[in-house]
Amino acid sequence: MLILASASPRRHELLVAAGIPHTVRASSITEDRRPGESPGTFVRRLAEAKARAVDREPGDIVLGADTVVAIGKHVFGKPADEEDACRMLRVLAGREHSVYTGVCILYKDRCILDVAATRVRFAELSEEEIQEYAGSGEPRDKAGAYAIQGLASKFVIAVAGCYQNVVGLPISLVYRYLKTL
Repeated sequence: MLILASASPRRHELLVAAGIPHTVRASSITEDRRPGESPGTFVRRLAEAKARAVDREPGDIVLGADTVVAIGKHVFGKPADEEDACRMLRVLAGREHSVYTGVCILYKDRCILDVAATRVRFAELSEEEIQEYAGSGEPRDKAGAYAIQGLASKFVIAVAGCYQNVVGLPISLVYRYLKTL
């Protein structure tokens, strides 16, 4: 049985859409970034911590994942509040950023760790657009304070890499690893 060690409804929906049967067993861990930790190292570490934090039976496969948005020296997880969402969106407006998702798959004595990176370019945003979007509530539980599949889709000029990664789980990468098991 595949266990998704995440409370993210988007990760669950992506697995369902891809026809990958699973059960959700959310884990709770501290998601603090260590000083100097790169975005890729950070999300891989959190994905593994999430996967190891859930109970599993000997034949179970556990999938842990974590996503952040990075631009320059900024690494954004989920915004603390509406004001924090506005701050993140101001930084992203008119610029290209990277979305990193760390993936950990545990099966028996195996631990597969990887990270997917996707580049996304945002249009210029007015302060009114930022305030309106932040006020919609959609950014609340999204890395980088936006949902590419939702209201923020109108802000995205270009995507280079895996679109599903930006939603929260690089399905093609996960599927390739699951096939090897």
